[in-house]
Amino acid sequence: MARFINPFTDVGFKRIFGQEINKDLLIDFLNGLLEGEKHIVDIRFLDKEVLPAFAQDRGVIYDVYCTNESGEQFIVEMQNRPQVNFRERALYYLSRAVARQGERGADWQFRLKAVYGVFFMNFCLDSGSHKLRTDIVLSDRETHEAFSDKLRFIFLELPSFTKEEQECETDFERWIYVLKNMDTLQRLPFKARKSVFEKLEKIVDIAALSKEDRMKYDESIKIYRDHLAVEAYAKEREERRMKEAWDGGLAKGLAEGRAEGEKEKQRQIALRMKGKGMSAEDIAELTGLSVAEVGEL
Repeated sequence: MARFINPFTDVGFKRIFGQEINKDLLIDFLNGLLEGEKHIVDIRFLDKEVLPAFAQDRGVIYDVYCTNESGEQFIVEMQNRPQVNFRERALYYLSRAVARQGERGADWQFRLKAVYGVFFMNFCLDSGSHKLRTDIVLSDRETHEAFSDKLRFIFLELPSFTKEEQECETDFERWIYVLKNMDTLQRLPFKARKSVFEKLEKIVDIAALSKEDRMKYDESIKIYRDHLAVEAYAKEREERRMKEAWDGGLAKGLAEGRAEGEKEKQRQIALRMKGKGMSAEDIAELTGLSVAEVGEL
């Protein structure tokens, strides 16, 4: 039986990264993610539901939405399954956060704060590169010089992370290792190295959940497993369909090949008969070829 919650469930992910009381966990993860670029001291959680600006527009609901002490905004999402237009969805999410910064009045001057999108993916992007981290920034296509630092996408492809515990070198890698393997571990590693992992262990221990939280988590894990089962069934059905199509095509090809080989054999026999002066009608009767086919030899 698993000791720790599954962080890929909705309840599990938000318990780790979406609670004000445990915001130091999210701060530590973001600092590991952006090490060498910035150091976040504090964050404030924002309303995860962004209402539409117009009645006919649609709103969005983020998993985690927060801002740091400098006013920069962070949208953190967990995505378990590929979605149609997944990249466009990410672009839409961040664009809405940028657009919300607009203020009425002539003195605003478009003073935007940076918006970061961090997307955990329990699947691989269709780019073919299969790497853990993909950073998307706005830059000049030819010189690669940064055009603006106000929009940043960071996609984390969890299946592409293959390091073992002892191979993790940075806090970012340690976070990814723990998150990816959490529901199979009996203890959380790296506690001696950093106290944040000791706190994390207490938060994600299933035995420490309240009765209400345990019910919510059980429902969340049921939904998660149902989705996995549906995906596995769809994948198996597609593989079976492809195999049947392949086997059917192979059998048809072999049959056609055998038939063509047999016909070629009869042509060679007919050709020898024709060389001996036999009539086309007799040759056709003996070989099964048509009189026209014998005539073409």
